[in-house]
Amino acid sequence: MKIVEIFGSLQGEGKNQGRPTTFVRFSGCNLRCAWCDTPESQDGKSGEEMTHDEVIGEIKKRGFGHICITGGEPLLWMDELVPLLGALDSEGYIIDIETNGTIDPAPLMDFASICMDVKCPSSGEVSNLSLLKRLRNRDSVKFVVFGREDLEYAEDVIISGGCLPETFISPVSGSDYRAVSDYILDKKLPCRMQIQLHKIIGVK
Repeated sequence: MKIVEIFGSLQGEGKNQGRPTTFVRFSGCNLRCAWCDTPESQDGKSGEEMTHDEVIGEIKKRGFGHICITGGEPLLWMDELVPLLGALDSEGYIIDIETNGTIDPAPLMDFASICMDVKCPSSGEVSNLSLLKRLRNRDSVKFVVFGREDLEYAEDVIISGGCLPETFISPVSGSDYRAVSDYILDKKLPCRMQIQLHKIIGVK
């Protein structure tokens, strides 16, 4: 499997925001979001080939009990992820997977919590909303928003009943945070607004 990077940091978003975490970033993505903040992981050419044992060894060096599997789109590596996450789960690691909502995460759900990043119009891409039905209460949904059109789209998905108690609306870094908070309050949306912590404090 091809890995762009493995590093330790504070989780910047989601239900484990602020928690020390080891991030494993897989190479390759099947989408091209307009505001992608990790373009180096898109084309599948960057990174290095690593074995399961090499990845696990790097994770152990960081010393954190939480792991975030991210990308790119890590579910493109499903055949590699199933045995890798099975091994990590058996060693007691708590695992989260960040996915763009285009690939069914079912084969991995025994080992990890899922965070589905539902793509809004400004991204230029589309998630498979039918996959929201796969998610459980331990999983979460995130909408990255940039402007009112995205907020209206997120609202439509949320009020349709397709989302979970752990639903986050995350403004694109540097956008109008107050407008997002005002919209959520005005519409009384059952979600949490979240600003990316790692970008505020200046860590990876």
